[in-house]
Amino acid sequence: MLLETGRVVAVEDDGVWVETIRQTTCGSCAAQKGCGHGLLNSMSAGHRSLIRALPGALKPADCRVDDEVRISIPEEVILRGSFIVYMVPLVIMLAGTIIGSSGLTTNTDVGAALGAALGFAVGVLLVRIHARRHRDDPSLQPTLVDILHREAQAVRIG
Repeated sequence: MLLETGRVVAVEDDGVWVETIRQTTCGSCAAQKGCGHGLLNSMSAGHRSLIRALPGALKPADCRVDDEVRISIPEEVILRGSFIVYMVPLVIMLAGTIIGSSGLTTNTDVGAALGAALGFAVGVLLVRIHARRHRDDPSLQPTLVDILHREAQAVRIG
């Protein structure tokens, strides 16, 4: 279970939006320079990300905007999600390339390019459908664990 800390930026009935700051662990990773995450992180170190967290140990109503919270993300979800996001479009794009170059047009290069573009689009659409289907599944989404720091709310006088 991976834990991440962030600040609540919005509270909904079925979850909260948490702003996190991407921090690098690339210095301790064996892959270091051979990893795409390391490259992205070097270009956007300190980049703020919004994550929708579902109820877990806490209910969304327990949180307020600007609370510092801890969310948990199951490790297997990251591995499975990465596989789906990267491999599904790639495999379908390759299949489209093979089908397109096998004779749908007289020019096999044009057919391969069109098949690749169509296959990639279909792959991205399938990933989007998968994400929508599992949007509210707490076993596949980040969940609220704890409130670390609660911001004091200003009292209105007058």
